[in-house]
Amino acid sequence: MIGLFNDSFPPMLDGVALTVQNYAYWMHRKNQQVCVVTAKMPKHIDNTDYPVYRYASLPLWSRKPYRYGIPRLDYRFMREIKDIPFSIIHVHCPFSSAQLALEIARQKKIPLVATFHSKYKDDFERATHNKKIAEWMTKKVITFYEKADEVWIPQASVEDTIRAYGYKGEVTVMDNGCDFVADEQNIESFKKQARASMNIPDDMPVFLFVGQHIWEKNTRLIIESLAAMKDEQFIMFFIGTGYAEREMRTMVVQYGLSSKVKFRGVISDREQLKNYYAAADLFVFPSLYDNAPLVVREAGALHTPTLMIAGSTASKILTDNYNGFLTENSSEKMAARICGLVRSPQNMKQAGKNAARTVVRSWENITEEVLQRYSQILNKYATNASNTCI
Repeated sequence: MIGLFNDSFPPMLDGVALTVQNYAYWMHRKNQQVCVVTAKMPKHIDNTDYPVYRYASLPLWSRKPYRYGIPRLDYRFMREIKDIPFSIIHVHCPFSSAQLALEIARQKKIPLVATFHSKYKDDFERATHNKKIAEWMTKKVITFYEKADEVWIPQASVEDTIRAYGYKGEVTVMDNGCDFVADEQNIESFKKQARASMNIPDDMPVFLFVGQHIWEKNTRLIIESLAAMKDEQFIMFFIGTGYAEREMRTMVVQYGLSSKVKFRGVISDREQLKNYYAAADLFVFPSLYDNAPLVVREAGALHTPTLMIAGSTASKILTDNYNGFLTENSSEKMAARICGLVRSPQNMKQAGKNAARTVVRSWENITEEVLQRYSQILNKYATNASNTCI
């Protein structure tokens, strides 16, 4: 049994939760015995073809709708989980599910894979407002990764982050995938249909942001940039939610952008979300926080190029003016860049085509690579165990 452990899982939607969901879905489709271990969500009942084991959790008031897991206090869960015949465990975060995964892996003498997804130190600094405490918490995170049998990162540039945190071991790059598939022959027709379904004129520039509405993702910069070009014609959609949403909405009103900037909340329907990606001319994602965001790949799958901040970790998959666009971390520079792109629609269209070819891989393809790597790890682990016995 393959165990996929993470603190979040749908209906909680973020990039890591979607990664785990797609791993589980495709592993099951490929006739693998797989299960997910994650925190309980209030009133949610899972309806998946593979088992999902959930442990008790409490709300994280500062990061709604995230949950703080307390698996060891969930005695029914602990009785259930101890009898699962895991062969390998893959954990996708370093918190409650990680400590549980490590304990089970050591008890059962099986390999533990851990993927380093996020810039945890940024979260700690925002939550504690104390750099020393954040550094101590970051060291605790790295201590966990040092105990894993193999550490994965979702993009080569993420190695800079984990090294800066103090990790000195080996890392393996395992790309993220995308579950959106565009009909290459009819993509232009699909994009027009998506616009028509939202009553958006063909000549109206449309910009899009999908993700948590938190300041770490540089959402303030987006609004300030739009304010600098508010005399231009455009529509901007924000999809998602987060602690900064109320202040973002207030900013939009204060800047007089209410007629142009629309907040759509969380969109769980993937087909509906796909239409927003398709309708957009430009995906605006200036985050300095993200490591390897799925949303950039999702936009690319629908031939929508992304504008990112030059030098950011996430931007390393883009080449400016080829498969996306880069700008400086400045509202004036970003506004100027967006205005320039609006006046060159063919450049955006070509970059979207190139993005679809260069930054998008299917989750099915990724999962095949993951399973091959699991097999190698299991063989290596068995060999090492045999040599130890000798």
